[in-house]
Amino acid sequence: MSIFPEVDRAKIDNLYKQIGLNVKKQRNIKNMSQLELALSIGHRSTAFYSNCENYKNGEHFNLEHLYLISNILQIDIKSLFEDIIF
Repeated sequence: MSIFPEVDRAKIDNLYKQIGLNVKKQRNIKNMSQLELALSIGHRSTAFYSNCENYKNGEHFNLEHLYLISNILQIDIKSLFEDIIF
């Protein structure tokens, strides 16, 4: 028996989905394409970036990505965590 509580995978999936939606919202507000932002955070194509933004194939942004995105878009990183339900 584990001393750690079970983690609800659906809640984690929702976390990543909401962060992706928030990134997309902020990117659109700044009128940047996926390619422009992907290149700015060090990716050569939109495939990985698009998968993260849409939480496709389980791909998601990590903390470094979110830090870079917030700096490039000149937004508070907290805005990428809005509307997350725990």
